[in-house]
Amino acid sequence: MHRIRVNILSAAAKSYPVLIGAGLFEELPAVIGRHAAGGRVYVISDRTVGRLYGRRLLQALEGVLPGCTLLDVPPGEGSKSVRVWEALTSEILRGGIGRDGLIVALGGGVVGDLAGFVAATMMRGIRLIQVPTTLLAQVDSSVGGKTGIDHAVGKNLIGAFHQPVEVVIDPRVLRTLPVREFRAGLAEVIKIGVALDRTLLGALERRASAVLRRDTSVLSAVIAHAVGLKAAVVEADEREGDLRKVLNLGHTIGHAVESAGGYRRLHGECVAIGLAAETRIAARMGLLTGREAIRILALLKRFGLPTAMPRIQSRQAFVRALMTDKKARLGVPEFALPVGYGRSAVGVHVPAGLVADVTGVRL
Repeated sequence: MHRIRVNILSAAAKSYPVLIGAGLFEELPAVIGRHAAGGRVYVISDRTVGRLYGRRLLQALEGVLPGCTLLDVPPGEGSKSVRVWEALTSEILRGGIGRDGLIVALGGGVVGDLAGFVAATMMRGIRLIQVPTTLLAQVDSSVGGKTGIDHAVGKNLIGAFHQPVEVVIDPRVLRTLPVREFRAGLAEVIKIGVALDRTLLGALERRASAVLRRDTSVLSAVIAHAVGLKAAVVEADEREGDLRKVLNLGHTIGHAVESAGGYRRLHGECVAIGLAAETRIAARMGLLTGREAIRILALLKRFGLPTAMPRIQSRQAFVRALMTDKKARLGVPEFALPVGYGRSAVGVHVPAGLVADVTGVRL
């Protein structure tokens, strides 16, 4: 088992462990019991994960914490909404909860963001355990305390920083993940490597076959490597001042593609498209050598990820997402871009004409 501690420098009480290892799902009742402290426990999941793992977890909890409640929502980005957040909070408040309550987020990135926001806003903040069941959530959204929901204007524009008390990652649950979603999660792993560490990229290049066949020991090591890198960034910049923006690599254009497509593409696929486009922009600006750009694009393709810009169905939605991106200042988008194989820079201004040339969308 890998154990990584996320040390939140602003408040030691907000620091927490991330546990990574095969079979940890079976240890969840003990983990949840350790943090429940006599309060009500609500497990929030989506209906797909609820059928696969939620009911099983509830049965296991009956012997430790009788009376736990499973709440499930429809799968997909549409559940990250004010309407679903309100429905969950209303059900929890009617069921009864106090400041000693505990929320368990069991699912992918949507569930983690949504359940995390419920925990952040309930009683001005109650305890949260993240149990990510997709690769994307395991290496990205479950660690760092970013929670939130979407707005019609853009993705993740309503939210709060709310650190979990523990994150439990079991690579074995990835066996039930559809191939397309597993590959989409690899986009976030590659993004972390491109942004921060060529060693992780080298490991992905060498162990690509083992990763694709979901070898548990290899996956555990890759996930631990990626989480360790993210944890270091979160420790240095909990609330996304400057350094943490490197983790938004691929997301400026990726979110715009996601929004313009009506959220029909998987988030990780959009990140891959965005990372490929931003790699081409960096190469055109002379920030990245042609050889480095080719290597990044080749790695994305090796894992079956899209690298070409799709046909944008809504230019208006694409441009609006770019201009309302969280990194934008005074309506001008600022990019995180690769500046080497395992290095990146934030706050980069890109000429509108170059963005239009690479994306095929006139700004």
